[in-house]
Amino acid sequence: MKISVPLFLGIFLIWYSLKNATPEERENLWQSIVDANKFWIFLSFLLGSISHFSRAYRWKFMLEPMGYKSSQANRFMAVMVAYLANFGIPRSGEVLRAVTLSTYEKVPFEKGFGTIISERVADLLILMLIIGIVVILQTDDLLIYLNDQNIKPLNTLLIFLGLVGLIVIGIYIIKQSTWGPFKKIKKLAKGLLEGMRSILKMEQKWAFIFHTVFIWSLYLIMFFVIQLSIPETANTPAGIIMAAFVVGSFAVSATNGGIGVYPLAVGGVLMFFGVQDHAAEAFGWISWATQTFVVLIFGGLSFILLPLLNNRK
Repeated sequence: MKISVPLFLGIFLIWYSLKNATPEERENLWQSIVDANKFWIFLSFLLGSISHFSRAYRWKFMLEPMGYKSSQANRFMAVMVAYLANFGIPRSGEVLRAVTLSTYEKVPFEKGFGTIISERVADLLILMLIIGIVVILQTDDLLIYLNDQNIKPLNTLLIFLGLVGLIVIGIYIIKQSTWGPFKKIKKLAKGLLEGMRSILKMEQKWAFIFHTVFIWSLYLIMFFVIQLSIPETANTPAGIIMAAFVVGSFAVSATNGGIGVYPLAVGGVLMFFGVQDHAAEAFGWISWATQTFVVLIFGGLSFILLPLLNNRK
């Protein structure tokens, strides 16, 4: 269910969007993709590859405070294998990434997984900052959209606070319980927390912060670079492109590797702000395809090379 439902959802969305388009609209979409400037697409591919390399390099700053040394090659291949795994089972990559490092670098799974959670927390903070910038730049359009969709921000906030309250109660119950399964959960949580605290113990905090900002800067730049590949989107204001970037960041986890959802969501945001339909959809598809090729190429090679380069381990 976890594999097939998101995959079928993505395929259905692709089929549905193409089915409801006229032959002329499909032709315009295809022509926009074919005519896109290949130089900017290749540059976006290159920037995406560098961002993954930087993510693997950043990982060592959290592993070293716990006394674990690891090679850049293994960390990079673990990262790429994780991204590739998400095309099979959404969100499974983080687990496989920790398992890979445990297998080839002898880093305990729970500690490695804890560092990955720490990474995600740092990444989330940067994403929230970008969201804040987008909200400031597009406040008027956002308020109009929320009003049109009859979405009440206060109700959304209350629901969020309620969920946080339930999580806190659940953690308290597990912490106080002596039941066997809960003890195992507490043991796992202890290892996870140690991995997460590594971000506080690291000696090279500024290097970690630099790479975090660098990674997300590359994500944004590779998105803006795709903008330049299509003439109709080349002069789109930065605030609109950033809004599409934010939506795409959430949409990518909705299905296997964001198939179907990511390009349509990104294209939908651009169309909402007045970009021509075929150009907006082409932007979404080119952006998704570029990121996907990075993962398929380096993730596939990593699956092959990991056991070959670590045959003694």
